[in-house]
Amino acid sequence: MAAPKHTPVLPTNNPRIYTSPEHVPGNWTVDRPGMLDGRQPRGASLGNQGPDQGYVLTLARRVRKNVRVKEGESVDDAIQGTIAIALSRASQFGRAPVMHDLTFALTIWGWLLDSPPADLLTKRREVFSGLGHAAHHYAEIRALVDMVPATTYQLSNDQLTKSMPMSWRALTGA
Repeated sequence: MAAPKHTPVLPTNNPRIYTSPEHVPGNWTVDRPGMLDGRQPRGASLGNQGPDQGYVLTLARRVRKNVRVKEGESVDDAIQGTIAIALSRASQFGRAPVMHDLTFALTIWGWLLDSPPADLLTKRREVFSGLGHAAHHYAEIRALVDMVPATTYQLSNDQLTKSMPMSWRALTGA
């Protein structure tokens, strides 16, 4: 076994030192069918991949009590729809979801407002209805996420709060 130079050795020993291997393998390449080329696939119904996305469920339990619903709305629907938006935002920044992502998603749809505008309520009931049963409404959840413009995802929560509720149509893409 190789040893550092400062290690005392007997003069009669002939310790090994590091040497490079005789063969250095080439770079890895995608050469088999079905292998990804280093990127996550993009397309319809593939969602937004990101690290530790399950953590958003813990965040959703914490924020659930702050969600303000009106007649004909469900907290489960609100949470499920906004979770998908929050995950999309987090994955665009290449990180796990944080509370700001969930707050962002709740803010653009007015779920944190005491009295949202009537037209926002109407659109919210239309878009979020039934989303609490995510297994049966995947296509609707994807449509909700895809509805939000890319420019909205780039806003900070402070910029978003200043724009709400006046600009809810531009922020949500509705």
